Amino acid sequence: MVARRGTVGTLWGSALVVITALGGIGGYGVGLLTTGQQSAAASGIAAPLGNVQATTPPATTPTPTAPPREIKYDKSPALQTEDLDYVTRQFTVRDIYRSRMSLRVPTTWDLTQPDPPKTGRYTDPTGKRWLRVESGFTISRPPSASMSARVAQLNAIPANQMVDILSQTVDENYATLTYTYVPDEHVSPEGVLRYVIVRWVADDSGNCAVEMSSTGLPQDKDALMDVLDHATDSVKRHDSPL
Repeated sequence: MVARRGTVGTLWGSALVVITALGGIGGYGVGLLTTGQQSAAASGIAAPLGNVQATTPPATTPTPTAPPREIKYDKSPALQTEDLDYVTRQFTVRDIYRSRMSLRVPTTWDLTQPDPPKTGRYTDPTGKRWLRVESGFTISRPPSASMSARVAQLNAIPANQMVDILSQTVDENYATLTYTYVPDEHVSPEGVLRYVIVRWVADDSGNCAVEMSSTGLPQDKDALMDVLDHATDSVKRHDSPL
């Protein structure tokens, strides 16, 4: 596949390290939330523990690990690349900065945002595919570092979600991670396999300014990549103070 270039607009600040936190599954996929706060686990740096007294911990019964779930497949017709038309949309996210985002997305996909609006999510009419975009964080590490942090987190996901990392690539100004997983039972009682492509896009500094992910079903993979490529090629971020 030919590497495609994204364009990221005027950006503010680069003081804090952006780390990828192990988020809840929600509707977004495994661990797709990003935060401006750095944890010792994410950074690999041992944090001070304070005044800890040596005590003998009480006897505990180990929590049993849930067995892998039975994978099921949604046999809906695949999303077709040729059926997708694109339009430029705008929305605003608020995190460390207020970031006004602009990018091309499928015409019929609708925007939703959480409260506070740290992300924007465009979902297709079936509710089975979506593009999630996160920004507003401090820009301070290259896309490859963000991808490595995500891989480490995915490797720690409980076995019953059956995360399978399919590929990791680094291009000129972005990094891309592809994997499949089965959501938590409370999110997907039927255990339908999800296909996820995550991309970290750099600005002119070479550091990550936007994180986006395209999620759907395994049979949608070509169309999901098309959605992600259109977003990558067109994304712009314009920051202002909160």
